Amino acid sequence: MQITSKGQVTIPLNVRARLGLLPHTEVEFELVGDHARIRKAKPTPGTGARGNRALDALRGSADTRMSTDEIMALTRNDGQRRRKNK
Repeated sequence: MQITSKGQVTIPLNVRARLGLLPHTEVEFELVGDHARIRKAKPTPGTGARGNRALDALRGSADTRMSTDEIMALTRNDGQRRRKNK
């Protein structure tokens, strides 16, 4: 495995899976003698969880003209019954 000119390496899939490292997961490095350890960074107070970051990224991106009641009906499968009755 080689380090890119930007100092990047690809973490092997089996390592990412075992550590639960998903895209945008914060990690930290610890130097121990002549090697480095990588681990998931501990959440710091005041920082949003991944779910909050995902919602922030989506906020304001909807382009539908549906009311809240219509959206809720769709999530409850009432929307299918309503379309059939129209």
